[in-house]
Amino acid sequence: MESEKPLGEPGEILIEASSIRSGLAELELKTSQALQRLENVRITVNPQESSQNSFTQNANTTLLHGERKAPSDILKTLENIISYSETDEEEPEFPLPSLDDVSHLALISHSIVAYLSHLERQQLLRVTHHIAGDTSRWLGSLFRFLDPSASYHTDNADAILRTVRLAIVSRCPGYLEGGIPALANPCFYISENTTPLRLQYACRQLGIPLEAIRLIPSNSAFGTMDLSQLQKQVQIDLNSNKTPLMVVADVSASLCGFVDNLVRMHDICNTHNIWLHATGNGLAALTFSQGPGMISSAVDSVILNLGSWLGIPSLPIVLLHRQLKNAALSAFESDPIMSKRLNSLALWTSLQAMGKEAISERINVAFQTCSIVYEICMKFDGIKVLSRAPGGKTGATLNDVLNKPLEVNTLFEAVVPVVVFQFDGSRHLDTKQPSSSEGNEDITQRKIHKSIEKRTNASYFDRLNSWLGQILQRDCPTFDFDVIEYPSHGTCIRYCPLELGLGEQPPSSDSLEGFAQSLDSHVDILMATITHKATFNDLVEKSDVLRIVNLPDWAGMGGVQFVPEGWESILTDQAKTELNKLNIDLVEALKTTDSAFSLGEGSDGLICVRFGMVTHETDVEELLDLVVSVGKSVQENSKVLDTMSEIVKKGIEAATADLQRETEEKLWQEGLLRHVPVFGRVMNWWSPPEKESGIRGRSLNLTQGVIESTENIYRFVFNKMFYIFELKHYVFQIPYAITPDWRK
Repeated sequence: MESEKPLGEPGEILIEASSIRSGLAELELKTSQALQRLENVRITVNPQESSQNSFTQNANTTLLHGERKAPSDILKTLENIISYSETDEEEPEFPLPSLDDVSHLALISHSIVAYLSHLERQQLLRVTHHIAGDTSRWLGSLFRFLDPSASYHTDNADAILRTVRLAIVSRCPGYLEGGIPALANPCFYISENTTPLRLQYACRQLGIPLEAIRLIPSNSAFGTMDLSQLQKQVQIDLNSNKTPLMVVADVSASLCGFVDNLVRMHDICNTHNIWLHATGNGLAALTFSQGPGMISSAVDSVILNLGSWLGIPSLPIVLLHRQLKNAALSAFESDPIMSKRLNSLALWTSLQAMGKEAISERINVAFQTCSIVYEICMKFDGIKVLSRAPGGKTGATLNDVLNKPLEVNTLFEAVVPVVVFQFDGSRHLDTKQPSSSEGNEDITQRKIHKSIEKRTNASYFDRLNSWLGQILQRDCPTFDFDVIEYPSHGTCIRYCPLELGLGEQPPSSDSLEGFAQSLDSHVDILMATITHKATFNDLVEKSDVLRIVNLPDWAGMGGVQFVPEGWESILTDQAKTELNKLNIDLVEALKTTDSAFSLGEGSDGLICVRFGMVTHETDVEELLDLVVSVGKSVQENSKVLDTMSEIVKKGIEAATADLQRETEEKLWQEGLLRHVPVFGRVMNWWSPPEKESGIRGRSLNLTQGVIESTENIYRFVFNKMFYIFELKHYVFQIPYAITPDWRK
């Protein structure tokens, strides 16, 4: 008996539910397989095949081939492109980081978004509304924003552009009809410590002149926006018939993690109907605040960068803002119904995969790590921390504010999302005991203080900090330190655990202990180096044969050039070449004694002896004495060689003149007829020349520096040879084959 099958309407094609669901399942499987293949790609460097691979790649991609290629072959080509490297520099074995379950799901979600976009319009609208609505509610609850609207963007610049449009529509509903002139010269306000690049991008996109951006000075004591200056500037713009439109609040968005006073800013903005927007890594602290209160009561919008905070790839930038009941907003969207809300799918899946507790815990660990790094840096002499301290003005800790009603200023000041520090040696100078000696030692002490002061040696300390940053990047790879250039402090080292890459996690307790040990040992080396550098400079200044050489890219103790006495007055191009050659030989000789010496070149092209980092046990005076003694030895050897070459040269000239003179005398004694080709042979047969009339050679006696005849040498060698041949004749009965003339 045949099984009953459900019947549909006439002409309707019935599709089994399993077939419908197989589309997403197969997409997930295929995407997972492709990600796994890419995850296992290894870096390969083969210099012999580089030209061949380049030729093959150009041949394959210049023109599209006519035949179909299998998906596996296409992925194989992609793997080859990713794995190939033309550099010999050390690179990770796997170019792509490994994926955890949440990251894997986030990447698959992007494929699903492209797939879902082909749903029927009404069905797509229903799915998008459901996913975007869930995500907005979850984010509003997680980040304490009451009844928010949300938009999802590819980068921060796009999110700021959307924020400016929100501020425009909020302040000027007639913007669509009147355009920019209806805004009556809009103005934007941002702290000088925060980069204005994204705001400049928004102005260019909307046709607003860049002069509309007002950079408000910062408070020198706390690094935050000077609110008295903000209020003053707003009043000036109002008196000039301009429209104050938006204030950007810094919540640890600046390099040093400063936090603006949101409460006072809100009062100013509320008074003048200005949109208040907050941005920065400090906003992540809202996830573990458990008391009542909402951030939406203090600001109009916030930007959340969850992909960076959680280390999940390709999560969109989220803009949470208060709802605006204005149809003009839809005019900014390419698709008013869809917008970019479907892009929230990656967040929708990732938030569920992690859960609220795991999200709060990961962010909490990042803040705790920053606090520990701050405390470690504060313990060391010579390290200056430029970022703000945990607790800020109030001194409150994170535990003090967790369960209390939300006070945004107190919460954001209690946490530290970034630590910026540098080596400047200032603490060493403050704690150094004065010298008890008198006279010349006091002068030397004053020179030491001047030499190691960062204020007068800023470029040298920049090199020291660059060296320290590279060392920490090598020894502590889990920290992801950045070496940055701070406008007012020079080269610094920055650590921010809320700017994570794919697969990165905040460092563990063992990593923190390793960081403390590494910083301790290398700061000790830096302190010893700047201390010995003062002695180094002083001793070189007093030396008659050593000169300081400026090395712009060298972070060690310095470079010196060995200059023999009297050479400075004759430094022509040829003399510089000889001096460079002398110092090259000096470095080679020093390397046989100590590998710490290296060859350097100053900004003027002069070769020098380079000194690297040193320890407190290093005897600088002994090192410089070694350079001087070896330099003089090399110089003396160079003089012997020069003298020897001069003797040989003069000896050759004298020997040539003697041989020329004897040749001419022999020619006149024997007559010209003996040297005629045919007649000379007859003449020699008729009247043989004397046996001892040949020209004697010349030898150069190097010990006495005189030219001697080779007659005695030949006669001695001849007697030896005659004795040996006679011995062989009698013992071995060698046949008599030597002519009587030869015996004579």
